[in-house]
Amino acid sequence: MPRLLGRALAGFLLIVSAAHAQTALTWEQVRERFRNNNPNLAASRVAVEESKAQEITAYLRPNPEATATLDQIDPFTPDPYRPFGNTLPFLSGSYLHEREHKRELRRDSARGATAIASSTLEDQDRTLLFNLRSAFVGILHAKEIRQLAQDNLIYYDRVLEVNRTRQQAGDISEVDLGRLELQRVQYESDLQNAEVSLRTAKIQLLSLLNERTPIEQFDVSGKFDFSEQPMPLEEFRAAALDARPDLRAALQAVSKSQTDHRLAIANGSADPTFGVDFGRNPPVPAYFGVSVTIPVRVFDRNQGEKMRTELDVTRNQALVTAGRAQVFSDVDSAYATIAGNIALLRPYKDKYLAQAAKVRDTVSFAYQNGGASLLDFLSAQNDYRNIQLSYLNLVGSYMIAAGQMNLAVGREVIP
Repeated sequence: MPRLLGRALAGFLLIVSAAHAQTALTWEQVRERFRNNNPNLAASRVAVEESKAQEITAYLRPNPEATATLDQIDPFTPDPYRPFGNTLPFLSGSYLHEREHKRELRRDSARGATAIASSTLEDQDRTLLFNLRSAFVGILHAKEIRQLAQDNLIYYDRVLEVNRTRQQAGDISEVDLGRLELQRVQYESDLQNAEVSLRTAKIQLLSLLNERTPIEQFDVSGKFDFSEQPMPLEEFRAAALDARPDLRAALQAVSKSQTDHRLAIANGSADPTFGVDFGRNPPVPAYFGVSVTIPVRVFDRNQGEKMRTELDVTRNQALVTAGRAQVFSDVDSAYATIAGNIALLRPYKDKYLAQAAKVRDTVSFAYQNGGASLLDFLSAQNDYRNIQLSYLNLVGSYMIAAGQMNLAVGREVIP
């Protein structure tokens, strides 16, 4: 009966644990959560909406003006009951007419500001996604390191069991067995360090996602490997020139500055004010009149703004040139890093990994049968561990470099 209760309790705890466990998130799911939850991106989206609201303000028409007047009110008239007997009513209205398409140019300038704000949001998303991708890769890397440490520890424990049997049979000395058991500390340390690195990587990713999920219930999944055939460099460059939002924002800034210059010229033109008035002046029962008011441009008060906006066009064109140079620099640097990582990874995948495993197993078998020394055995174990660890670190470096290339291009070109 107690045994049955124990099994039931264990099964219940397993069900509860499975209910609380969370399915490992893919990169697409992590990216979606990030874009939905990140407060910096949310604030930038609000800035874009604010810029759109300014488009409405920029395109508003001037309001007409109305004036109502009662003239010749006489409170001192001999007839105290008729102070308004000689009052003359007067109504007038006026409207400012904007010439040279000022309103349309203000609207176009505001639209240009909205386009720049949208591109700036995309550029911020591009930069933050690189940090997110690095944290995501960090978890995958830490998981692979932990799996390697677990596999090495399991393998070494099997070796220890065999050699304990050999020591009992008198094949090896107690000192050699002790040295073998002391070597196990290295594998235990590797596993513990890998666990700490994995928890740290998860904490970093959760911070970027702005989530408070317990670490034990949070996990990610994805491919931890490298591609041996990246696109040619020219294709990366062309994709970057087409997709980089910061370069697009620089081009949009040139267009907006040109619009601002045209607006500055238009603002230098005089705008007439048209008016109409109605009144009564006895013995005339009623009358109306019209007027046109035109500012006299004795002094051009807009010369400085014209010069400033013209210079701003030149400045933004120079920034576009600098932006293109930066795009090529970023893409070329990322491509060189990727090519270097692939050149290092290929011999590991083609030769070194299999060779290290073969040497380890061969020397282990020889040592167990008296054909190799303890020093040879320990050296082979350490070589295998170092080769595997170096390979995983190189794959991690490649994936970070792939994220750097995605950052340089402005979109995901290497999944």
